Amino acid sequence: MKLVLAAFGVSALFVSSAFALEPIPGSVTYGGRATHRLQKAPVGSSFDETFYSGGQRYTETYMIQPDRSLVITSRIRISSDR
Repeated sequence: MKLVLAAFGVSALFVSSAFALEPIPGSVTYGGRATHRLQKAPVGSSFDETFYSGGQRYTETYMIQPDRSLVITSRIRISSDR
């Protein structure tokens, strides 16, 4: 069981771009700003960012890739209130 969980965790590090979420205005990676490279954070670690886009409030989760770039792993619309 531990081996299966470990394999799943490693495969999550290499999220296919075919299934990747596209950045929206306000996203850390929007407009080619994927130049954020977190040098001290461990590969595979993740963090959340909350922002507004088009009158909607979102929280996105980003994962640090082996090349130190960021990929969006999830997006949740929190509300439409500002």
